[in-house]
Amino acid sequence: MNELTMSLDAKSKTPLYEQIYLYIKNEIRTAQLRSGDKLPSTRALCRYLEVSRSTVELAYEQLLSEGYVEAEPCRGFFVADVEGLYQLGRPAARYRGADTAKGTDCLYDFTPNGVDLNSFPYNAWRKLSKESLLDDRAELFRLGNPQGEYGLRSAICSYLHQARGVNCDPEQMIIGAGNDYLLMLLATMTGQDHTVAFENPTYRQAYRLFENLSFRIRTVDMDSRGMDVKELEASGADIAFVMPSHQYPLGIVMPIKRRLELLRWAGKQEGRYIIEDDYDSEFRYKGKPIPALQGYDSQEKVIYIGTFSKAIAPAIRMSYLVLPQPLLKLYQERSRFLNSTVSKVDQLILEKFIGNGYFERHLNKTRALYKSRHDTLLSCLKSSLCRTEAFRISGENAGVHLLLHVQNGMSEEELIRRAGRRGVRVYGLSEYDVEPRPKAPATILLGYANMSEEKIVEAVKILTEEWKV
Repeated sequence: MNELTMSLDAKSKTPLYEQIYLYIKNEIRTAQLRSGDKLPSTRALCRYLEVSRSTVELAYEQLLSEGYVEAEPCRGFFVADVEGLYQLGRPAARYRGADTAKGTDCLYDFTPNGVDLNSFPYNAWRKLSKESLLDDRAELFRLGNPQGEYGLRSAICSYLHQARGVNCDPEQMIIGAGNDYLLMLLATMTGQDHTVAFENPTYRQAYRLFENLSFRIRTVDMDSRGMDVKELEASGADIAFVMPSHQYPLGIVMPIKRRLELLRWAGKQEGRYIIEDDYDSEFRYKGKPIPALQGYDSQEKVIYIGTFSKAIAPAIRMSYLVLPQPLLKLYQERSRFLNSTVSKVDQLILEKFIGNGYFERHLNKTRALYKSRHDTLLSCLKSSLCRTEAFRISGENAGVHLLLHVQNGMSEEELIRRAGRRGVRVYGLSEYDVEPRPKAPATILLGYANMSEEKIVEAVKILTEEWKV
C-alpha cells in the first residue's frame, strides 16, 4: 500500500475533498502512483489527514467515477490502468502556478462526465441504510431474483412512466450493476449474429463493448436531428443504438418526426431493434422533458436502458433494462440462470429512496444546481468568446455539458494545449469520433456538473485569454 504524504490547506477556497482528489490524480498522471498500486483505506487516510471520512470518500468517489482508480470488494482502492495518460498530462505540467507547485496541475476540469458529489443526500441514504438493516432479516443476504427485487422494479417502473412516459411492468425489467453489464446480458439473449449501427460521434464505451463482443459494427452519420435513417437503412444494420433524448456527445435532442422514422425502420423487418440509452434525461433546461422513444413503440421494438449514475452517483452502480416482450421470452430461455449483480440490501435502500420521495427531492435540488451552473457558463461564454463569429455554442438545452465550436484557426489539440498550460482541462469532440469527420470544425466539450459558479467564471476568463487570436 502507498502512503500519501499530502498536506491540506484549510484556508483554501478549494474544498478539502477536492484537494485530496487533485493530489492523488496528479500522482497518477505523473506516474508517482502506477497501475495496480493500492491506495490507503478511507479510514486510514481520514485519520492521517484529520478530516472526516466522508471527505475522503468524496475524493475517492470522484477518482472512481473518472476512471483513475478502481474499487475491489473487500480489498480496497487501486490505481487503474491508465497507460498513455502520463503523456497526455505533460503539457499541463508546464504551467506552474502557486497551486500546481502543490501537485494540483488541473485547477479547473470541464469534464463532461462529472457529477456534483457534494449534493449527494448522505443523511437520507444513511437513514435508509440503517432502516434496511434494523431488523435481523436473513433473506436480505440470500440470492435474490435474477431480474432484481420486485419492489425496486415496481418503484422504477412507476417513476419511468410518470417522468419519461415509458410503458412497462416490473416483469419486463432487469436490474444490473451498470450499463456495461446489462448490455453484455443483452448479448446473451440476442446472440452475436447481428449488425449494430452507432451514431458518429458516439458514446465510445458502448461502441467498444459491442465491438469486443464480436458484433458487426456500422457507423451512421448524423444531421441536426440525430441518426440519419436513410443511411441506417443502407448500412444493413438490424440493431440501432441511439440516445434520442440527449445524444452523447453532440447533445442533439431528436424531434418526434425522426423518432417515428426510426420506429418505422425497426418495424419493417422481423428481428430489428432499437436500443434507447436514456442516460441523463433528468436534466433539461428548455421546455418540458421529451418523452422516451419507448413510449411511442407499439410494435415491441425498443430496448430501453437507463442508469442512476448521473441522477444519484456513479458509485451506486445500478442500471435498469426494459425488454420488449419478444426479448423477454429469450431472456427467460437463455439468460435467467445468471444471478443478479446488485446486492439485495442496496436494492432495498434504493427502493425506499424512490418510494419515500427522497429521489424526487434530490433530482429537484440537483436540477436547480446544474441549471445555475449551466446559466453561468452560458452567460460567461456569450459575454466573452461568443461575441465573435469564431465561437458558437450548441447542445446547451439538456444534459450536463455543452459544445463550443471554434473557427479561429486553432486545432482541437492547440485549444486543449493552451487551456492546459493555465490549469484548465477541456475535452475535444474528435475523441468520440468512430470515423473521422474531416470537415468538422474544432469542437470542445465543456461539462459543468462538478464546477462551482465561481470556478466557471474564473475558467472561462482564462479560456478567453488563451483562445483569442
